[in-house]
Amino acid sequence: MLISVTVLGLTGCSNAKKEKKDDILTGVLQVAVDETVLPLFLEQKEVFESSYYNAKIEEHANPEVQVVNSLLNGDVAFAVLTRQLTEEEQNGFKARSLTPRIYSVAYDGIILVGNIADVDTSVNVSDILELMKGNNVKDYSLVFDNLNSSIFRYFKELGKMEKAANTYVEARAGAEAVLKEIAENKGKVGLISYNQFLSLKSSFSEKDKIRILSVVNEESGERKFIKPSQTSLATGEYPLKREIFVLNYQPNMGLGVGFSAFMTGDRGQRIVLKSGLLPYTMPGREIIVRDKIN
Repeated sequence: MLISVTVLGLTGCSNAKKEKKDDILTGVLQVAVDETVLPLFLEQKEVFESSYYNAKIEEHANPEVQVVNSLLNGDVAFAVLTRQLTEEEQNGFKARSLTPRIYSVAYDGIILVGNIADVDTSVNVSDILELMKGNNVKDYSLVFDNLNSSIFRYFKELGKMEKAANTYVEARAGAEAVLKEIAENKGKVGLISYNQFLSLKSSFSEKDKIRILSVVNEESGERKFIKPSQTSLATGEYPLKREIFVLNYQPNMGLGVGFSAFMTGDRGQRIVLKSGLLPYTMPGREIIVRDKIN
C-alpha cells in the first residue's frame, strides 16, 4: 500500500512538471538573429537572463536570408531583423490568423571601411551601387560579409537591382574577415554594420591599417561628409541608417512578450545607448530631488 501511494505521488509530481507552461518571464525562447546585429542582441540577452533566472534565451545567428527562412519554416517564432517581413512572406501567418507583435528596438548604420593607404577618405553611395551593377569606379571592389546578408540586400533594394553583378563584388565569412581583407589589401571597400564594428574595434589587431570612410550626403543641397555616430544617426544625416526590429510570431503570451518588453523598455534602451547605437526610444534621466540642502 505504501509503495502504491509513493508511486502515485511521484507520478503526480511528474505530471505537474509537464503541465507547467512558459509565461512572459519563464521558459526557453528560441530566437533567430540577423548576425549583423548579434553584438547588441547578446548584450540584451545577458542582462535579461541575469535579471530573470527562470528565462533562457537560445539564439541562432545567421545571415538575413536564413533568419527569415527560419521564421517561415516554423523553426522559430521570434526573430531580430533589420526589416519586417514582406506581404508575400506574411501570407502563411495570415492563413493561420496569426498576428505578429512587431517592435522597433534601435537604429544601426552600415559602415564603409577602407585601407589606410588608399587616397580616398570618403565615398558616394552611388559609387557603391555602380560597382554592384558591374561598372568600374576607380578600380575599387566591394567586400561584403555574406551575399545572403541584410547589408547586401539593403544595397540591392537601394539600387533597385534584382541581381547584382559579381565583377566588383566579393564576400568573406563574417565582419572580422571583411576587416582583415581590407587591412591587407588596397583598393577595396568593406561593408559591415556599425554594431559589428563597435564590437570588434578594440580586439581587431590590425585596426591601425583601416579607417571608416565618410559617406557623402547631398540631400540638403550642401555636400557633407558624414561618419556614423549616435549623433549622425539621431539627426538623420548619416545616409546608411537602418532600423532594428523584434518580430514575435508566438501565438500565445510566452517569453517572447517579456523579452520584447525588456528590449523596448527603459533598461533595454539604456543597453542600446551604451552600445553606441541609437535607441528607438531615448531612455529617461533619473534626477534625485532632496528636501534639504546640507
